[in-house]
Amino acid sequence: MTYVPNFKKVYTDQIRQDLKKRFEYSSDMQIPKIEKICLNQGVGKAVADKKMIDYSVEEMTMISGQKAVACTSTKDISNFKLRKGMPIAVKVTLRGDKMYEFLERLIVAALPRTRDFRGVKSGGFDGRGNFTFGIKEQIIFPEIDIDKVKNINGMDVTLVTTAKTDEEAKALLEGFGFPFTKN
Repeated sequence: MTYVPNFKKVYTDQIRQDLKKRFEYSSDMQIPKIEKICLNQGVGKAVADKKMIDYSVEEMTMISGQKAVACTSTKDISNFKLRKGMPIAVKVTLRGDKMYEFLERLIVAALPRTRDFRGVKSGGFDGRGNFTFGIKEQIIFPEIDIDKVKNINGMDVTLVTTAKTDEEAKALLEGFGFPFTKN
């Protein structure tokens, strides 16, 4: 028997049927699913210290379970002492089983560790069924050893779904137990 992530089982066994019943889809292909999860982290201090990018790549790799990639600037900005081609950000795109594993760790372990956590505001929907929210500190993830952290950085998490509307996407994420605020 092969390994299947818990959230993938929950999606196929339970969430799909709930969404089909709630939105009255005529075909199983209409049922929304999560396509990918994109993690982005801007590292502005990397302009002065090149090692900051290496630390961020290492931390994002630990958080996501997949090798992170450094992104370079596309143009010169003299006010920020930024030159074209300098590494200034880190990104990871998760798909498949790693995506479901990350989503489970995010919902079950990481978000509840946030200081004064009351839920994620549902204002991050883009109108086409994708949801983006920010995390202020990367140390909420259990994979990060707080003693080895050189710099506290935030990150953006984007959940890309096949849902056509924000209502469908929110219902999909709520099926996974995503902690939206009540108001």
